[in-house]
Amino acid sequence: TRAGMATVPLSFDIDAPRWDQSTFLGRLRHFLNITDPRTVLVPEEELDRAKALVEGCRAGLVPPGSSQEQLLYAKKLYDSAFHPDSGEKMNLIGRMSFQVPGGMALTGCMLQFYRTVPAVVFWQWMNQSFNAIVNYTNRNAASPISLTQIGVAYVTATSAALATAVGLNLYTKRAPPLLARWVPFAAVAAANCVNIPMMRQQEIINGVTVTDEDNNELGHSRRAAAKGIAQVVVSRITMAAPGMIILPIIMERLEKFTFMQRIRVLHGPLQVLLCGGFLLFMVPAACALFPQRCSLALADLEPELRDNIVAKHGDKVPYVYFNKGL
Repeated sequence: TRAGMATVPLSFDIDAPRWDQSTFLGRLRHFLNITDPRTVLVPEEELDRAKALVEGCRAGLVPPGSSQEQLLYAKKLYDSAFHPDSGEKMNLIGRMSFQVPGGMALTGCMLQFYRTVPAVVFWQWMNQSFNAIVNYTNRNAASPISLTQIGVAYVTATSAALATAVGLNLYTKRAPPLLARWVPFAAVAAANCVNIPMMRQQEIINGVTVTDEDNNELGHSRRAAAKGIAQVVVSRITMAAPGMIILPIIMERLEKFTFMQRIRVLHGPLQVLLCGGFLLFMVPAACALFPQRCSLALADLEPELRDNIVAKHGDKVPYVYFNKGL
């Protein structure tokens, strides 16, 4: 290996978390790593090489001269671009690493163009289209969903966002200006409560695969699916909240200054940049609120699944585990 680069120890496990995933700080460091927006600029060929390196390492075939740093970087690229369930490459727009550039543009525009109904309709529709792609991309891949179900989920969530945004926009015409600026957040929160469960309805209908601590499959649980989806909804709303609640207060104050009134054309780009600043931290922080490998106590499972697990394993499986998605 080159000077200054550590060799790969025999005990190295590429899938072992680098940071303690049972703590918020450990999960935050993990998601800061894999939601790094710079990874969206990595060429497809390099992502494919990273996948080959990770899969080779899993099979015990580490290329000669590889360093631990090279393998960890390959794993970072792999985690940022490939689905944790299927191992398939995710579309660029749906990756969590695209949340900062994509989210800052859409959030900034929603916050800037909130005064007229046509602008509200357009930007909420754009945001829900983006959300639908993200939610589909980051679903639990073990639960297939049909094109019809995707269409219904998309239309329902977009309708919920538009109804909330347009309704509140009209309602706040006589309210203090700051309340009108908070309408986009109310619409985004309402839409998330609809979009995510609808886009992942197959998980609620059929359940998600649950395993024991050693990843041995135990069955499918609808209650586990409901817990995972509820946590994702909370994470997504938390991701948007600081930027969409605090930024309007900042802009409301700034726009009273004379110099800001002279540069109205720059208000939109300024909001986009400030949204990026919020999202740069909030995307990993919101993802880190709950462990991605979610757990559920055996006692909280459906009675038939619980009885089946107890019959096969006795009291050796106090908790089941599953991928909650992001």
